Amino acid sequence: MLDATHDAARRSRVASANGHADFPIQNLPLGVFAPPGGAKRAGVAIGDSILELASAPLTGVAAEAVASMADGTLNGFFALGAAPRKALRAQLSELLSEGSTAELVLHDSGKCTLHLPARIGDYTDFYAGIQHATNVGALFRPDQPLMPNYKHVPIGYHGRASSIVPSGTALRRPNGQRKPAAETQPSFGPSRNLDYELELGIWIGPGNSLGEPIPIAQAAGHIAGYCLLNDWSARDIQGWEYQPLGPFLAKNFGSTISPWVVTPEALAPFRVAQPARPEGDPKPMAYLWDETDQAEGALALELEVWLTVPGAAPHRLSTSDARGLYWTPAQMVAHHSCGGCNLQPGDLFGSGTISTEAGYGSLLEITQGGRKPLTLPSGATRRFLEDGDSITLRARARRDGFAGIGFGDCTGTILAAP
Repeated sequence: MLDATHDAARRSRVASANGHADFPIQNLPLGVFAPPGGAKRAGVAIGDSILELASAPLTGVAAEAVASMADGTLNGFFALGAAPRKALRAQLSELLSEGSTAELVLHDSGKCTLHLPARIGDYTDFYAGIQHATNVGALFRPDQPLMPNYKHVPIGYHGRASSIVPSGTALRRPNGQRKPAAETQPSFGPSRNLDYELELGIWIGPGNSLGEPIPIAQAAGHIAGYCLLNDWSARDIQGWEYQPLGPFLAKNFGSTISPWVVTPEALAPFRVAQPARPEGDPKPMAYLWDETDQAEGALALELEVWLTVPGAAPHRLSTSDARGLYWTPAQMVAHHSCGGCNLQPGDLFGSGTISTEAGYGSLLEITQGGRKPLTLPSGATRRFLEDGDSITLRARARRDGFAGIGFGDCTGTILAAP
C-alpha cells in the first residue's frame, strides 16, 4: 500500500504544509468546509490551508470521485471504495507538490467553518478498550472487572447520530435523573459527574446488503477513514438509567468528532500488528479471525487529552495509544454485520474509550470515580468537568523514515445545562 504519496522527502507548494504537525502533503485528509459567506463544499486539509476540491484540475476516476461530493457531503465518495480514493490521493499529491503550477483555489483554514464530513445514518459505540473496561469494571465490580463475554465478542450498542457535532461546537450539560448511593430517591437536574471519553471514530465506506454479512477478510475494505471522537458521558445519569438496557440520556446529548477524515491510505505506514492476546485469552471465533488483519490491522497512534479550565492554560491530562484496543476496526465491522445488519456509507463507529497503563481516557479513571480529585497546575481541582471547561483530543502517527501525520483537534466546551 506504500507509494510515492508516502515519500517523506516530498514537499508541498503550500509552504505551511512542510513540517506541519497534522497536515503535511503525506496526509491529505478530506472534509467539508464553508469559506466566509460561502456554501458547504468538499476540501482537503494541506498545512494551514484548505484546497477546494472542485477547483482542482483532476482527470478520470479522480474527477469522478470529486463529482460524487457535489452535494456538500462525502457520503457518495465513501460509497465508491478504495480505488477512486487512491486515484484522488495520487493526483492531489502531484498537484500540491513543490514545483506544481496548476491553478488551485486555496482557503485560509482559520477563516473557514468546518462541518460534519458526512450525513451520519447510524452511530455505533463499541467498548473495545480493554484497559478502560478493566479499570471501570474494577470501580464497580472489584471481584469481576470484566464480564465473561468481553474477550469473546466485540461489545457495542447503537447510539444516536443526530447529536454528533464537529470540533469547536459547544455542548450544554445534560439534565436527567440521578440517584447516588447516598440519596434515597432519584432527583432530576444537571449532571454532576460529566466526563469525556477518548475514542477513535471509524467511518464506513461501501456498505452491504441487508442479510449479507461482511467477511472478516473483506472488512477493512469497508472502512473509508478515521477521526477522533469524544463520547461525552454523564456518569451519574448513566449509573441510574443503564440497567438493564444500557446508557441513554447519559450519552445522547452529544458526541464531538474531529472534522477531517484521515484515509486508510494516509495511515498505511502506521499499520501494525494487533497486540498479542495474553496467554489464556480465547482466540476469536472464525468469523472474527483473519491472519492479515492480525498482522496489520491495528494503528500506531499516539493520543492525547488536554483540559482547559477558565482562566488557565491548557493542561495535558493523559496520553494513550490506539494499540490499546482489544479488537481491530475490521473485527468491529465483521461483528456488526455478522447478523445481517446493513451498514451504509457515512455510518460511524466509536472504538470505545482508549486507555493504557501510561494514561487513561476518562476522568472516571483518573479520579477513581471522583473519589480522588485531580489538582491542576493552576490550583483548580476537578472530580469531573465543570461548566466552561474544554476538552481537546489529539492524535499523531509517527514512524522512522516517514512523515508524521495528525488528525487535527477534536475540541468541545461544556456550557451550563438548559
